[in-house]
Amino acid sequence: MPNRLSSETSPYLLQHKDNPVDWYPWCEEAFERAKAEDKPVFLSIGYSACHWCHVMAHESFEDASTADVMNRHFVNIKVDREERPDVDSVYMNAVQALTGRGGWPLSVWLLPDGRPFYGGTYFPNTPRYGMPSFVQVLERIVEVYREKRTRLDSDAAQLTRAISGRIQLEEAGGKLLSPGLLDRAADQLLSRFDKQYGGFGEQPKFPPSMTLDFLLRHYARTRSLDSLRMVTHTLDRMMAGGIYDQLGGGFHRYSVDNRWLVPHFEKMLYDNALLIRIYAQAYQVTGKSAYRQVVEQTVDYIKREMTDRHGGFYSSQDADSEGKEGEYYIWSVEAIREALSDTPCLEAVLSYWGLDRNPNFEGHYILWVPGALDDVAQAHQIPSASLAGAIEEARQELFSTRGTRLAPACDDKILTAWNGLMIHSLALAGRILGSGEFLEMAVRAADFILGRMRPNGRLQRTYRNGQARYHSCLEDHAFLIEGLIELYQATGNERWFDEMLALTGQMLDLFWDDEAGFYDTAHDSEALITRPQELGDNAIPSGTSAAVSVLVRVSRLADKPDYLSRAERIAARLSASVEQYPAAFGYLAAQFEFMLGHPTEIVVVGSPSSAEAVALWDELRRHYLPNAILVTYDPALQSTANQIPLIGGRNLVRGKPAAYVCHNYTCQKPALSPDELRKQLGVE
Repeated sequence: MPNRLSSETSPYLLQHKDNPVDWYPWCEEAFERAKAEDKPVFLSIGYSACHWCHVMAHESFEDASTADVMNRHFVNIKVDREERPDVDSVYMNAVQALTGRGGWPLSVWLLPDGRPFYGGTYFPNTPRYGMPSFVQVLERIVEVYREKRTRLDSDAAQLTRAISGRIQLEEAGGKLLSPGLLDRAADQLLSRFDKQYGGFGEQPKFPPSMTLDFLLRHYARTRSLDSLRMVTHTLDRMMAGGIYDQLGGGFHRYSVDNRWLVPHFEKMLYDNALLIRIYAQAYQVTGKSAYRQVVEQTVDYIKREMTDRHGGFYSSQDADSEGKEGEYYIWSVEAIREALSDTPCLEAVLSYWGLDRNPNFEGHYILWVPGALDDVAQAHQIPSASLAGAIEEARQELFSTRGTRLAPACDDKILTAWNGLMIHSLALAGRILGSGEFLEMAVRAADFILGRMRPNGRLQRTYRNGQARYHSCLEDHAFLIEGLIELYQATGNERWFDEMLALTGQMLDLFWDDEAGFYDTAHDSEALITRPQELGDNAIPSGTSAAVSVLVRVSRLADKPDYLSRAERIAARLSASVEQYPAAFGYLAAQFEFMLGHPTEIVVVGSPSSAEAVALWDELRRHYLPNAILVTYDPALQSTANQIPLIGGRNLVRGKPAAYVCHNYTCQKPALSPDELRKQLGVE
């Protein structure tokens, strides 16, 4: 008989609705029962694409005898971390404080009032890996809870105090950002850079998209070739590795090895959003066509497999299919030879994808690109163009063949924050590549979020099956506003300016504290044992980092100096952390580069369809301008120019489109041609 999770909308929770465990969703009722029956709470947190979450579920939560122990002695709560990042943050911090590490599945034991006293991650069903079995842990906790309650209460109080700190903002005077601080951060990253395979540190390797964003901005300011090489070498190695889906596009979550070969096979919306934008910007800097191809293939994957019919974007795809990790993506040479029997240059194609080597994954192959195409073509004595054509033909054939397999499950809930990331990236990439399709995808997603996910004017976090649920977190507001800023810059549509401005005001009302800066949960959200305030950039930017990005850009677009002063207070407080731990503050470091870069305001006045205006925008598109604020204004269509400070007073020149390049609202002579604009920008 289904348990209480059967009425939830989260795919992850619904995966557990038929467990024999008497699961509760996160709710007051569960804690009231724990108090009434004087039982500890077992809290299990995971997400639908998590491989080890599935393993623990199959081993323990689907086992009747294990469930019997859980049901007799505990009140059991299951949480989708993607729905409730606030709950996950609080208890992840507790487990990290207890054990020095964290991850999912997250297993935490709480007193009936919600305070944690013990925790870990995955526990096996039998003693192995140097770990006790899950049932052994349960039985020991029951014993301690009964016999040493006073000690548990003391431990829980101490642990709760340890995770309840908050930052204290100071005035910015005397602690302003300096170029030297960011230069030292870049130097520290260089000391950890893997010169052979790219990325930072050892295995496992996660795509360092936010750190690369900072380094690309650092290169733009300093022309440091070291910073540029860290970016390009990492991007080159990732797109050649198994972490990149060589057939269908899109990136897997991370690589278990140090050379980006063997991925952990789930695909997350947020990874692909962040990687789309760094590859698009790297294409701007280098002109490397392969980077553009990665962007186009990844967006094609998102459109094909991760987009709701109404325009929102799904959250993730599973690592497993047919009960095995990676089964959908791996190949035998025999299967490939059969599928490609009519492919020209077959042996060269096999060599290009590393299929002339020993198997690289459990006796099978993950497709990757171990060497340069030109080298493979030369070794097989065929023209590079012929090999490139054969590879593309083979890619399409193998992709079609793979499509007959059982595909990994898709978590089709729609999260405001992650959609904001993708809206931002699609609008940015659409502007850079001149793609109307990318912009249309971004517009449809923004329409979806704004139209379906803020009932009664209050933004919600998650949507599925027609239901918008849970109050938004800081990251939901900040990521969405960043997307709207980029949409406004790409389209000039005043609607996005108005929405951006209104949501920024709401973000400050809901999450800002004059003494501590931004909290991750709103003032009117559910009170947890502590109010989370995550500052580091992990898999995604922290809410605070993204909020700083919003404040510094909206302060320019809307002439809001108070917004900039708030961002500067956060910068003053966290600048030392960025200098010391740049890999943990990559996104915030990128915003600091923007703040130091003397932002340039560029207003293009004229009909977007006119040849002259198109030529001006094409010139802007060619150049990496990380510190630019871009605005387009069509006097024939837009009636509220006076409400947008950057537009006020900028007009056509003798009836012709013009570009105004401005610093701090002081503009140079209007540029009427791409050559004049290029000179004013100071680019080659």
